[in-house]
Amino acid sequence: MSGLKHFTLLLVSPQRFTDRQAASMDRKTISGFPYEHADLKPHHGILLPLIHRQLNALEHANLRLKTDRRIFELGCGNGAVAQALSEKGWNVTGVDPSSEGIALANRRYPSLNLHEGSAYEDLSGTYGQYPVVLSLEVVEHTYFPRLWAAAVYALLQPGGTAIISTPYHGYWKNLALATTGQLDDHFTALWDHGHIKFWSIKTLTILLREAGFTDIVFHRVGRLPPIAKHMIAVAIKPVDPRQGA
Repeated sequence: MSGLKHFTLLLVSPQRFTDRQAASMDRKTISGFPYEHADLKPHHGILLPLIHRQLNALEHANLRLKTDRRIFELGCGNGAVAQALSEKGWNVTGVDPSSEGIALANRRYPSLNLHEGSAYEDLSGTYGQYPVVLSLEVVEHTYFPRLWAAAVYALLQPGGTAIISTPYHGYWKNLALATTGQLDDHFTALWDHGHIKFWSIKTLTILLREAGFTDIVFHRVGRLPPIAKHMIAVAIKPVDPRQGA
């Protein structure tokens, strides 16, 4: 294939190219993210209060969650978030490609249902569908974010809710990072398995809409909104009107 034809193929059908590349990526390639312990990390102190509020609101709005309190955590890491949610009465199943993270989680929290796995596998075929899918600080690490979004969508029941977090990027924050000389630290170029995608509300909205999500709402947390540390997206998998609620 000539260079021009190859470039044209990427422009016309990026998803087909992505699928082919992802199919050749084994779990070992992305399994090396390191963990030193199985405790919550500092950023969880910023994220979890809003996560708990969102889950409480969902439970009050959706009577099915009163009896079906299952959550799938895509990117469960060391299991600390799953444990925090289980202490609130949620039944959490989770996967993470980090063999070290899952080993720590299984030793520290043996009652939790956590396994090695990634968004590039048929997770819904293995684990089924859930009323809530949680994926915190994951999408910035993904080689193939469209496959990650498709996995989140497939794991949700129709009418289910995805709760997603990632570092926030926007004009004023980007400007502040540039003018204060913090870009090198922020972009973590020397961090193996670190951040390789840097999302704004606009780009993450496009990604989620492409996957089929609707009713996407963003919350910015940590510091003032224009320079927030993180953003949390709450999105709905629509119900097929032919199937009903």
